[in-house]
Amino acid sequence: MGVKRAPLALAECRTAAAALAVLLAGCDPSSLNSVHEGVDVTAPQTVSTAATPEARQLAQEVGGFIAASAPGNTAYQIGAQDVLEIVVFKVPELTRSVQVADSGTINLPLIGEVAAAGKTSAQVEHELSARLGATYLKNPQVNVYVKEFNSQRVTVEGAVKTPGVYPLRGKMSLMQVLATAQGAERDFASSNVMIFRTTDGQRTAGEFDIDAIRSGQAQDPLMRNGDVVVVPTSASKVVFQNFLKITPLLAAFRPTVL
Repeated sequence: MGVKRAPLALAECRTAAAALAVLLAGCDPSSLNSVHEGVDVTAPQTVSTAATPEARQLAQEVGGFIAASAPGNTAYQIGAQDVLEIVVFKVPELTRSVQVADSGTINLPLIGEVAAAGKTSAQVEHELSARLGATYLKNPQVNVYVKEFNSQRVTVEGAVKTPGVYPLRGKMSLMQVLATAQGAERDFASSNVMIFRTTDGQRTAGEFDIDAIRSGQAQDPLMRNGDVVVVPTSASKVVFQNFLKITPLLAAFRPTVL
């Protein structure tokens, strides 16, 4: 699974960069990784020791995205400004709605501050149960729900009816996010949608066919906080494809597990 990189003519680089700048309006391609087309990620990726460094890096990037999309790794992580509904069974005075502070904590009667940011609802439930059970209650039953999703957001740009920044309400797929933006403009939107993602300071990008997703022929990828979804027009689709072919700056990802 080798990836061949040919030197680009300066004119080609400038043309492609200018075209992408017009299409993405702010997505900086200079921080992106490498081109990836035609790699089968329906099965675990294996690379021989004789593979090129580019191929090994590509397999690691694809494998990492698949792992990040696997069940157990996609539970919603609470963040600052989220509002939590905390229910303590048969103790109504402890049942309340609380907002996560900028420091990532919540403040509750009897137990004081509790770290919530970066944890799932189940993890917060466990900690609250342990603290209440240690001193005040016998076998407390605590349920935590995210009432308002304010900390995680995704940007939708391009040929959609209502471009904007939208909250991620738990596990949301690409199609659900597009529906939140009232869908693509069917008269002139391309069916090939780009997702740009930053992980640990590295920018990756992937192209997804929403027509194939609708028909069940392709997976509907899960979205993550900070993702940027770009829906090109049919006319700009050709420019996108030419840019991907000549520029070794993008690493595409195609998750296979929701």
